[in-house]
Amino acid sequence: MEAVHTSFLLGTGLFWTAAYVLLIRVGLRQRTFGMPVVSCATNLSWEFMFAFVRPPGGVQHVINIVWFGFDLAIACTVVRFGRSEFPYLPRRLVLPALAAVLALAYPGMNYASEQFDAGTGAITAFGSNLAMSALFLAMLSARRSTRGQSLGIAVTKLAGTACASLSMLTNPDGDPRYDSALMYYLYIGCFVLDLAYVCALFAVGRAERSAPVAAPAAEGALRP
Repeated sequence: MEAVHTSFLLGTGLFWTAAYVLLIRVGLRQRTFGMPVVSCATNLSWEFMFAFVRPPGGVQHVINIVWFGFDLAIACTVVRFGRSEFPYLPRRLVLPALAAVLALAYPGMNYASEQFDAGTGAITAFGSNLAMSALFLAMLSARRSTRGQSLGIAVTKLAGTACASLSMLTNPDGDPRYDSALMYYLYIGCFVLDLAYVCALFAVGRAERSAPVAAPAAEGALRP
């Protein structure tokens, strides 16, 4: 059972690392950001907390440090390209608004961890993942396009979170608190929303590919 648990833990690290790399790559190429702002703030807060403030032991500690580095890069795409995604906000307010979201995220994650997890990170991790899954769907709907997103991101995100759920279920030293209705709700909820995001992104991408391309105007038609 220990080997199975470790394999799922490594799968979590592998797939989520791939998702982060794709988010950074697509964001830089398309000059946008691919992770919803609130999710970026909660991710950055959680990974800082459990990489440096209350680090776990073993493989997960290394994974958290690596993820924190990738989250910093994703946060840079949010800062660099955020103004173009929020044209209704005055430009001078975008960076202070992003800073305010981050300032609220860290204490919120910390208090939730202390309240529900006795200072550990399982419930906050899966709770923020559930919110992130919903926010990815909301971002797809708001942008009405696949800009900043890809099926690779969606699939690796789904696989990474599914591996994380399975690693919890196969942990021979798992805390009895995590064998609860709340945790099963979070495991299933994340999977259902991630699968919905994959399907929705595929449908939007197919619609984009099949949309007719406007023909260029004839040269003579441009003349008065």
